[in-house]
Amino acid sequence: MASQDWLEKDFYAILGVSQDASDAEIKKAYRKLARTWHPDQNPGDVAAEQKFKDIGEANSVLSDAERRKEYDQLRQMVGGGARFTAGGPGGMPGGGAGGFEDLFSQFGGARSGGARYSTGGAGGQQINLDDILGRFGGGGGSPFGGGTGSGGYGGFGAPSRGADLEARTTLSFRSAAEGQTVSLQAADGTTIKTRIPAGVKDGQTIRVRGKGQPGEAGAGDLLLRVTVEPHPVFGRDGNNLTVELPVTFAEAALGATVSVPTLEGAPVKVKVAAGTPSGRKLRVKGRGVKTSSATGDLIATVSVVVPTTLTDETRSAIETLAADAEGDPRAELFAKARG
Repeated sequence: MASQDWLEKDFYAILGVSQDASDAEIKKAYRKLARTWHPDQNPGDVAAEQKFKDIGEANSVLSDAERRKEYDQLRQMVGGGARFTAGGPGGMPGGGAGGFEDLFSQFGGARSGGARYSTGGAGGQQINLDDILGRFGGGGGSPFGGGTGSGGYGGFGAPSRGADLEARTTLSFRSAAEGQTVSLQAADGTTIKTRIPAGVKDGQTIRVRGKGQPGEAGAGDLLLRVTVEPHPVFGRDGNNLTVELPVTFAEAALGATVSVPTLEGAPVKVKVAAGTPSGRKLRVKGRGVKTSSATGDLIATVSVVVPTTLTDETRSAIETLAADAEGDPRAELFAKARG
């Protein structure tokens, strides 16, 4: 888009906000208007489509602090219009050059001999502001310190990229681990279908390229914040899955091979060594969360289940075991506590 066109548009008026509007006010206004004028809400309406593009263009400038600053400075410099007068009759008081001529000369734009830029008339010269901006920046950068662009004003003269959109979604524990294609409601009311990769974590924000607001230089991105629901059996530690594995007193004392559930559904067998205490961790390789870059393990933490009802024979056996126990199992604990 030409620099002339940028200046002829009042982005504040397009969004219906004041020039001193806060970032929050701009964001709120944009979202409301984008929902109203979105092409999906106005199929076949060419005017609505153009309105939607204008809204997106205005937001892409005013929502960016640096671009908004340059836009405000540029509009202030030309008084909100596309033509200007400097020096001579109708110009600066006293007929001096001053004004824009002095500003332009700082960037090598003023012609030798003190050229006057005016709206016409005797001795005046009618020009296009695009020509002036091109002479200043030459595509190399803004006199205000902005980035490159065809107009030299931080990219005002170049096609703009669409704004980023924000959305939220909630996934089940299994869907987050395995990945899922979902339909999302973006902040501006747009419905977006995208694939969430396997292994996404609770609270993670995913950047989905090209799924944001359309723009002349390409669409922006979708910033998707994910909430993962807890699982009744499995937990997660990085890419490792965790599970509490109950074993009987006899299995822990004598040793046994027991089944452990997996997220895929089919159980796996693990060996519990004789004398295994509660809290010991048993690792099952490759049965954790699988991502594009790594695969975690399944970590089963042993929990010895103490019987709550005892027969006379069972009680007698346990009493015999207690009598055969060597030493005080808490002696080392108290020794460390005293030290």
